[in-house]
Amino acid sequence: MTPLEFAAEPWDYLGESEAVDLEHELVQATASELRTGDDIAYARAAFELVRDRITHSVDAGDRRVTWRASDVLREGTGLCYAKAHAFVALLRAGGIQAGFCYQRLRAGEGFVLHGLAAALIDDRWVRLDPRGNKPGIDVEFSAEEDRLAFTPDPALGESDYRTVYADPHPAVLDVLKAHDDCVRLCETGELPSAEL
Repeated sequence: MTPLEFAAEPWDYLGESEAVDLEHELVQATASELRTGDDIAYARAAFELVRDRITHSVDAGDRRVTWRASDVLREGTGLCYAKAHAFVALLRAGGIQAGFCYQRLRAGEGFVLHGLAAALIDDRWVRLDPRGNKPGIDVEFSAEEDRLAFTPDPALGESDYRTVYADPHPAVLDVLKAHDDCVRLCETGELPSAEL
């Protein structure tokens, strides 16, 4: 398997940004509640919280569009990208380096970017997908290997990008910030789809 590539310096994977507002009181309070063991236990707790307690907007039919980590935690919903923002913010708030990864998947006649996260857990970078389980998708936490909701099929033109970004991709943030109705955003095919 192709090794991961990193788009930033190591310390950038601990930093704050507009979407990863890890200094926000809600992010800090949630991180504090989750921090009961070592880094593996903490990363597992953060993953399971985002996977299980933050609904995937499409799965829930929730029209709210969230993109900032604190908003995702407060509202309890978000698309895959937003859930990754919350997961990364919680990891960084707990002192674990983390970043963003993407896949380009077939969606009808076109494509859509799917967002997930990568984290340095127990001296190993793993990609984890906290989008939320549903029939056909069952992703568990692992500190040892990638755990992804989707396996891209190159024969369909799908891509599994191996770059870990310190910040959410601008194409993702631009779309999320420009919309206020998640259902309509998905129905009109305006989700990010560009090749990275």
